[in-house]
Amino acid sequence: MRKFDTCFFERYAQITLETVLGERYASLVNVDRPDLQMPDGTLGIEVTRAMEPRKEEALTMLKEMAGLQVAETEREEVGQIVESGYGYGLQDGRYIGRLEYEYWSLALPLRRIIESKVAKVASGFYGEFDEYGLYIFCKDDLTEEEVALVTEYACDLQRHLDVKYSVMYLSQIDKLYVCDLTCADHTDSRSSFITYDISRAMCKEFFLRSLRRSDDV
Repeated sequence: MRKFDTCFFERYAQITLETVLGERYASLVNVDRPDLQMPDGTLGIEVTRAMEPRKEEALTMLKEMAGLQVAETEREEVGQIVESGYGYGLQDGRYIGRLEYEYWSLALPLRRIIESKVAKVASGFYGEFDEYGLYIFCKDDLTEEEVALVTEYACDLQRHLDVKYSVMYLSQIDKLYVCDLTCADHTDSRSSFITYDISRAMCKEFFLRSLRRSDDV
């Protein structure tokens, strides 16, 4: 069995950013501290995940096909989850593949992970970059009101810090929220973020491209 690592998700994040936000993100390389970096030092993005503990038990980990009832149209995707060990982006996020289970089982709730990552970037843990971004895979569905509150919370946490994130990406299966953390005064709370819809076709493309790159390592 292949060993789990976080590269699948880091590549998924990079492919999502490049596809949704443009060519600027095509130059990102997958390294460490932070996970995605521009070679010229202009941008460093830390990639992490958040999930409420109560959701962990409710999520399905696919270990085998036995007993799983799926529609004919879904069998290909379910087969890909079982074979690859990864499921993010497929089946509306209902299933967790066996290899990625560790990734989600270790996740912290959203506010706690933001607190942790803000403290780390302020301490210099992620090195020196012109700009920092925080990319969070969210297993819990967020309303736009919750996204606005989370953005405000992150801004307040780092308002007086010398080193801080300028942008936060909240990634869900079918949406990417790009949140402005420059702490500008927004007259409308929803002006603090932009929502990008991600189609099922895009999800599958992201999944397959991330998987192929993982296999190349």
